[in-house]
Amino acid sequence: MSAVDDEVFMRRALELARSVWGATHPNPMVGALIVEEGHVVGEGATAPDGGPHAERLALLGRGKTPRPGATLYVTLEPCSTQGRTGACTDAIIASGIKRVVVGATDPYPAHSGRGFEVLRAAGIEVVTGVLERECADLNLVFNHWITRDSPLLAAKVAITLDGKIACRTGESRWITNEASRADVHRWRRLFPGIAVGAMTILKDNPRLTARREGEAEWSPWRFVFDGLLRTVVDKSLPRVFTDEFRDRTIVVTTPHGGMGYVRKLRELGIAVWCFESPTQRVSFTDFRKKCVEERISGVFFEGGAQIVSELVRAQQLDYLFAYRAPVLFADDKAKGAFSGLRPERVDQAVRLEDLRHETFGDDALMRGRVAYPEKLLLDETVFSLR
Repeated sequence: MSAVDDEVFMRRALELARSVWGATHPNPMVGALIVEEGHVVGEGATAPDGGPHAERLALLGRGKTPRPGATLYVTLEPCSTQGRTGACTDAIIASGIKRVVVGATDPYPAHSGRGFEVLRAAGIEVVTGVLERECADLNLVFNHWITRDSPLLAAKVAITLDGKIACRTGESRWITNEASRADVHRWRRLFPGIAVGAMTILKDNPRLTARREGEAEWSPWRFVFDGLLRTVVDKSLPRVFTDEFRDRTIVVTTPHGGMGYVRKLRELGIAVWCFESPTQRVSFTDFRKKCVEERISGVFFEGGAQIVSELVRAQQLDYLFAYRAPVLFADDKAKGAFSGLRPERVDQAVRLEDLRHETFGDDALMRGRVAYPEKLLLDETVFSLR
């Protein structure tokens, strides 16, 4: 096979991996296929947790021993440890395949590269790094979780050219177009959790579910950050406390909201994470630790501006999705996406790294990892309590 052929078949493996988008946690999404004489004869994608890995399913799809000269394409380095389903390297060796083409290397330090060594020691040709960047990006939540033992805390903003998320009246529907909003739902389906602040719940009363064309509505864990439990005060409760997915709602709060309201929520079947705090703000460090305990590997913050700004101020935001529309408010009274910092030089700014760019009609998405300066300068005058 030529390098061009390898890329063509790896793109098909990526399609297979994306077919199980968000359905494999805590495992990564992986696609695999077997090619004989230029034809695909077996395909597979990671099954839900506890099920077969993509490589084994591709081998099963072949139905019989691959012919001499067959190539296995897989988006992620085959596992070399036993686990619950057996090492994929053992299955590949037993199949008789003599050429394996891989996209990304296993990010887990204890396993990284070991699968390649095992296969090569068995006399198998291993080609690595084919469409590596695309294959690695596929599992950005898993990669963060497995290398840092901590959830990926990401945020989304939908902004104008001058960084505004709403007019001075509060009107914000819709700054970005329908295609951008559909892409947000795609990312909602990937992250195990989605989070908003109390004011977003009170103002917008969102469902916080993934609604994608052709698919059933799906609910991640829905986190409501409400240090004073303002969302529980009125008799008319928000839909995340009353809808069919209410058992997927978790209120994140402090004792300052009143234990009576905590009991009320729990009586409604709503889980409450109550963290000790000297103020009504929840420590994001404590929230991270609780997510680790509950094996929640990623949380997608959708606002409002205050909670996202708090994440940045606390240097707890790991990843940012910024959807930008060709709209200009040019109004200093319009609501900005971020506040609370006061850099005095450009090199004191927060930056994004490992950037990805996409377009959705006239809108543009820039996303990447958040990189903080050596010293983050805070502006205490604009920081209000949640």
